[in-house]
Amino acid sequence: MRDPIQVRICDHDGCDSKGEFPAPKSPDSKDKWQFCETHIAEFNRSWNYFEGLSKEEAFKRAQEEMRKAKGYKTSGAYDMGEETYGKDRRRSDALTILDLDDDATTAEIKTAYRRMAKLYHPDTNLDDSDAAIKFQQIITAYEVLTVK
Repeated sequence: MRDPIQVRICDHDGCDSKGEFPAPKSPDSKDKWQFCETHIAEFNRSWNYFEGLSKEEAFKRAQEEMRKAKGYKTSGAYDMGEETYGKDRRRSDALTILDLDDDATTAEIKTAYRRMAKLYHPDTNLDDSDAAIKFQQIITAYEVLTVK
């Protein structure tokens, strides 16, 4: 006779599915929620990494994350393939950042990028740390949508 196997149930209220996908309870916490595939997707759509941080704290954290990310490209985990990171999810996030619909054309993407880059460029928003964060997001979104 085999020993019983312990299974973690999804932490979403009322869900009885297997909770096999960890999600952070907060950005600085090691505590994790355990969700099923449906609820981890729901959680990820509404997750705000900067929630609860002041503008200054959010800017500082974003700068630190960008610094770390530059070294990530040289790691063995970089570009492990679309099946790992989800090309559709990256495209969807990029379209949201540029305030575009799913069927946006290349011309519309370029126009939105230019408009938003001018609006949020750090040189024109010296006193707004959110603008620098938004500007970096705009650049990344454009790269996701245009780099083949």
